[in-house]
Amino acid sequence: MIQPGQQAPDFELKGHDDRVHRLSDYRGKKVVLAFYPLDFSPVCSNEHACFVSDLARFQAANAVVLGISVDSHWAHKAFAQKLGITYPLLADFHPKGAVAEKFGLYYPDKGVSHRATVLVGEDGTVLKVWDHELSQQRSNEQILRELEA
Repeated sequence: MIQPGQQAPDFELKGHDDRVHRLSDYRGKKVVLAFYPLDFSPVCSNEHACFVSDLARFQAANAVVLGISVDSHWAHKAFAQKLGITYPLLADFHPKGAVAEKFGLYYPDKGVSHRATVLVGEDGTVLKVWDHELSQQRSNEQILRELEA
C-alpha cells in the first residue's frame, strides 16, 4: 500500500462527466482520492451523500474530491445523477482496478478496490492514507481535520 511521503502515481481515467482526468491536472490543490468498491452499494451511497453535503468544506480547504471505483463511467453517470454528485467519479474499469493496484489498494480476489482515502498534497506527495474495512464508512470529519491542519 502507498505510504505518506511517497509520490502519488499519476493516472488517467475517464470520469462520469466524459472528461479524462489526470492526477497531475490537479497540482496546486490538495486531492482527496476516495477509492470505493461499487456504485449503488449501501455504504458507498451513504459516503457519497456525505461528500455531496460536505463538498463546500473540501473546496474551502483548497481540496478536490475524486471518487474512484471499478465501475464503468456509465454506471458512474447514473450514480452521480441519483445522488447529485458534481465532483468527478472516475472509472478504474479497464484494465479493471489498474489505478487502485498502483496505489496498493485493489482486492484481486474480490474484483474491487479497498475502501480507502489517499490525501495527496499540492505537490503530488501522499500526505495521509486511510484504509477502511469494506463495511466501514469513512469519516469526512477526519479527512477535513487533516486538510485544515
